[in-house]
Amino acid sequence: MVLGVVLAACAAGVDENASGKSGAAPKELRLAIGGESEDGYDPTLGWGRYGSPLFQSTLLARDADLNIVNDLATKHSVSADGLVWTVDIRTDAKFSDGKPVTTDDVAYTFTTAGRSGGLTDVTALAKAVAVDNDTVELHLKRPQSTFVNRLVSLGIVPKHAHGKDYARKPIGSGPFTFVQWDEGQQLIVQRNENYYGTEPVFERVVFTFTSEDASLAAAKAGQASMAAVPSSLAKTTVSGMKVVPVKSVDNRGVMFPYVADTGKKTAEGLPIGNNVTSDKAIRQAINQAVDRQALVDGVLEGFGSPATGPVDGLPWYEPSSAINGNDPSKAKQLLDAAGWRDNGGVREKAGVKAAFTLLYPADDTIRQGLALSVADMVKPIGIQITAKGVSWDVIDKRLHADAVLFGWGSHDPTEMYNLYSSTQAGIEYWNTGYYSNPIVQENLETALSATDQAEATKYWKAAQHDADGNGFGPSADAAWAWLVNLQHTYFVSDCLDIGKPQIEPHGHGWPITAGITGWRWTC
Repeated sequence: MVLGVVLAACAAGVDENASGKSGAAPKELRLAIGGESEDGYDPTLGWGRYGSPLFQSTLLARDADLNIVNDLATKHSVSADGLVWTVDIRTDAKFSDGKPVTTDDVAYTFTTAGRSGGLTDVTALAKAVAVDNDTVELHLKRPQSTFVNRLVSLGIVPKHAHGKDYARKPIGSGPFTFVQWDEGQQLIVQRNENYYGTEPVFERVVFTFTSEDASLAAAKAGQASMAAVPSSLAKTTVSGMKVVPVKSVDNRGVMFPYVADTGKKTAEGLPIGNNVTSDKAIRQAINQAVDRQALVDGVLEGFGSPATGPVDGLPWYEPSSAINGNDPSKAKQLLDAAGWRDNGGVREKAGVKAAFTLLYPADDTIRQGLALSVADMVKPIGIQITAKGVSWDVIDKRLHADAVLFGWGSHDPTEMYNLYSSTQAGIEYWNTGYYSNPIVQENLETALSATDQAEATKYWKAAQHDADGNGFGPSADAAWAWLVNLQHTYFVSDCLDIGKPQIEPHGHGWPITAGITGWRWTC
């Protein structure tokens, strides 16, 4: 049905030049890249937390090399104690309704996001103060080295127009403005003529929310200038389009329940713990046995790279935390030394079989391929994994007791903190395995509260693997078995130049559009 909407629109000539065959640059782009936000487009509730809020502008931004640059801000500074962030903003910015962006709007946005409890974490904020026409002070309850990422990701909303319907009819000062949202089908945006930055070449952009197969079909039919597809479809030939693989920190890995099953349950009655994955030797052996390059080649069709942690390649990544390559012999040695003895092909220790269930969302073909492959890879070392595709409703009930194949990936180290901090154990999808190590926790807390980014980086690295061999990484506690980093794969019209894309975060939203104001039509 959705594809039918696309076809009808194109038949009417809305996107007649998207394929680049008519000789003229189109005024409109059609993008089949997913990213529909079921909760709407309100940054104070979480929209844009992975970057590129599109409708709204942010105080700071990341360039193609992930350097932090000014956007709405003209400069910013942090007090010596890390408690006051002072931001000067430009005075020529306007919202799409023509009203100026003021420091009151900035203070209102941060205050509202802090109170909303949304997915953009602004809980460290004590108060936001509009000092004068171009200066805002953000006062924190405690120093937080990652707070700069709130300035990068929190889109500024207009105080005068931020009501209950805002999420579905957003107004902002970003490069595009909202026109129409047909939920589940398409979102239409148009160029914001009041935008203070580089004027986009394209007057309108239509996001079509199609399935993976329908996106590819739209690309083949010349009805989309860009289509996001899984790596399994990326080797398809599409006339007039090229495959653009984009490096990402969007990773996939196996979360292990870290504590034993002692009958403990959450406040909601969900079981906690697993008597197999709580054994460090089991976790380390799996990390040793898994052939990550084979997963990249076989499951991702080569569009990715082996993953050894949640922040591979980012400035705060610690290489010594990694296990390079795979070594099934060493995996067996670890299990032997820990007392796991072979018993008919599946090891056993004190009456407990080395067997557990690995859950994955049934509608995700990549996670299915990874889960089944990992099960095959650990079978020769005597560990039995039952890979099971289920709904998220089932995962939500079992995620503290069964291993789960999750995906993460952010430019913000706060995510790493949340995944491994004992303060986040059992909270939403954060530390679902109840991982806890006091030394790691101390390093995480020191990194988070640092007032200097270099100092923060030192402790982020130590949390993964420190000089004494402690850490959450595969060479120490092996709390997860990280598997692969994806390359996001897009079919892009031969006529569309998208410049140099950023290393993309996890796929929520539209990370590929981070540089959309620089996109050009070349035919």
